[in-house]
Amino acid sequence: MTDAVGSIDMPDAEALESKKKARKGGKRAKKGPLKRLATFYRQIVAELRKVVWPTRNQLTTYTTVVIVFVVIMIGLVTVIDYGLNHAAKYVFG
Repeated sequence: MTDAVGSIDMPDAEALESKKKARKGGKRAKKGPLKRLATFYRQIVAELRKVVWPTRNQLTTYTTVVIVFVVIMIGLVTVIDYGLNHAAKYVFG
């Protein structure tokens, strides 16, 4: 059912606005810029403590895998470039 102002299911927008409290600045207005900066750095340190750092063995393995992959990709791109170079020389003289 709908009346001239709104529906039974949805209250009027004016009624919702009147229930909300007006806030001035929120939490940030209570702290100065230096306190916010200090809080930011404390949160960074707290997050870094949660990080699971790899062991030396894992780090060596991951590094080796990345280096091998990069060397393989360099070789692949070199072979493709060499082949396309010779194909272009063959086609265009």
